[in-house]
Amino acid sequence: MSPQETSRTSGGGVSRFTEALTPGRIGMAVLAIVTLVLSFQNTRQVEIRPLVPEVSMPLCLALLATALIGAACGSCVVARRRK
Repeated sequence: MSPQETSRTSGGGVSRFTEALTPGRIGMAVLAIVTLVLSFQNTRQVEIRPLVPEVSMPLCLALLATALIGAACGSCVVARRRK
């Protein structure tokens, strides 16, 4: 039996779940949880002036919108780096 044909999970091998838990993915999960906790603890109304109009909205929505914009920008940078 060649090394490619052997089962990786039998007898102390690496499972798919353990293989998927990389330090980067764990760090991103922790960062996402901290972001959600921080934003949902700040629910008071704030006034935001994006460019010209003044908008009144809960701070948690502003924080989540900012996080989503940052994630979109980060994914664009990663996508351009892979090309």
